Amino acid sequence: MLNPKMQVALNAQLNEEFFSSFLYLSMSAYFDRLSMSGLANWMKIQSQEEYIHAMKIYTYLLHKGGRVELHTISQPKLDWKNVLEVFEDTIYHERKITELVDNLVNLALDLKDHATNSFLQWFVTEQVEEEANVCKIIDNLKMIGDNRTGLFMLDRELSQRAAAVSTAAAAV
Repeated sequence: MLNPKMQVALNAQLNEEFFSSFLYLSMSAYFDRLSMSGLANWMKIQSQEEYIHAMKIYTYLLHKGGRVELHTISQPKLDWKNVLEVFEDTIYHERKITELVDNLVNLALDLKDHATNSFLQWFVTEQVEEEANVCKIIDNLKMIGDNRTGLFMLDRELSQRAAAVSTAAAAV
């Protein structure tokens, strides 16, 4: 049985992951409006990955006899001043998610909830990858600066991103 404190915390994270999916879908729509289909693709896949993350937590809660509690998802930002600002918002958001995951791990350790701690280690590793990927894009954008050809090339490169995880991976 899941500790009530852990159930509350996991439900909060579940909803954060759904918000992340919603935020990245909003960013994808922003890029689509600018006819930057590669950047839109990258964000759309990011949105799908965040949905899968949420479903991992959803499934874990149910497997542990917990209750899933879905809450209202806030409206995400809709507009940005440029591509760099979108990715700066992305890294800020990913760092927030990393902090939340770290807090969950700390709670699991405090509660001596070894099963949840083990489950959360996947998220710890995933957050390292998430932050590294976004930082690389930010570095590229800073290198490109105002060079429209460079931005065009980055957009084409990011159009090649394919979903790395199937929905079957949402299972625990």
